Amino acid sequence: MKILYSHRIQSRDGQSVHLEDLIAAFRRAGHEVLVVGPGAYAASRFGDSGGAAGALRRLLPAAIGELAELAYNLPAFWRLWRAVRTFRPDLIYERYNLFFLAGAWAARLCRCRYFVEVNSPLADERAQHGGLRLQAVARAGERAVWRAADRVFAVTRVLGDILVAEGAPADRITITPNGVDIGRFPEPDRAAAHTPVLGFIGFVRPWHGLDLIIDDMARDSTLPLDLVIAGTGPALPDLRARAAALGIENRVRFVGLVDREAVPALLAGIDIALQPASVAYASPLKLFEYMAAGCAIVAPDQPNIREVLTHERNALLVDPGDRAALWRAVRRLAADPALRGRLSRAARAEVLSHPYLWDENAARIIALATRS
Repeated sequence: MKILYSHRIQSRDGQSVHLEDLIAAFRRAGHEVLVVGPGAYAASRFGDSGGAAGALRRLLPAAIGELAELAYNLPAFWRLWRAVRTFRPDLIYERYNLFFLAGAWAARLCRCRYFVEVNSPLADERAQHGGLRLQAVARAGERAVWRAADRVFAVTRVLGDILVAEGAPADRITITPNGVDIGRFPEPDRAAAHTPVLGFIGFVRPWHGLDLIIDDMARDSTLPLDLVIAGTGPALPDLRARAAALGIENRVRFVGLVDREAVPALLAGIDIALQPASVAYASPLKLFEYMAAGCAIVAPDQPNIREVLTHERNALLVDPGDRAALWRAVRRLAADPALRGRLSRAARAEVLSHPYLWDENAARIIALATRS
């Protein structure tokens, strides 16, 4: 098929990993993909946060910034329309973004199949955390895009239910969790004899709760574990200061932003992988990478996580409301190499058997497109 991939991403982060890995999977399957998005994205590198346009939007008053997002639809539509006329796609596949209507307009004018991938309920998210001002406009735009789509792909069932409650047609929703390129992750060979290493990879936010892990490491002198934190984020300065103040800075290694190609090797050196907290509707990319790398995983016991992980079978799931539960699970894994090995093997097997693979996601999308 000829697929026009439409997006409005400007930063190179987890969302760009999803975008690029899915596009690569389409291409591996022999499909032709044309990507249409902001020029700043094409010129950016992994770790960039949106360039000049992103910085300007952050400086503007919220309502003015939202009007600018709406205005962006005009040049975006023109780029999409030109691409549609020259490329003549069989499918327009779009990563949903708030205030972005250009893809729906282009699909309607060219009478092309239009699939939309939704990773979060952005109007709700920004209303709660980002000071969304034009709430009525944002929610109307969301409903318009979801109703215009021939198929809406939600990354969790929890998110799918939210979309239905917000007006998306239930019969057009397909649940497609995130995945991993298993070819990048060799079969793990984990020795049980050494002291296990804790690890976290991703954008580090205060609510992830890594400060609690550092506190527990300092408090529990009977368990001399080391912690590796890979990534950037607003929580890092406080975590560094906390580790130093508690006298364990030599046991907490901050490796910074890790190139995508280096992630498998990094995870191969992590025995117990942490997902201390998660947004209630998310499909965390790091979970699938942890699983592919054969890490023993500790994660919160909540519905979206249970869609992928099962307590005692391929992970240890802990009560997110119990402050001590995470460390109890860490202690248990550290003391039991056999349990770590069993969960490691089961996590890797789950990725392959489900399968949670980008190639599988691409195949599912194509199958639905050919039936539409």
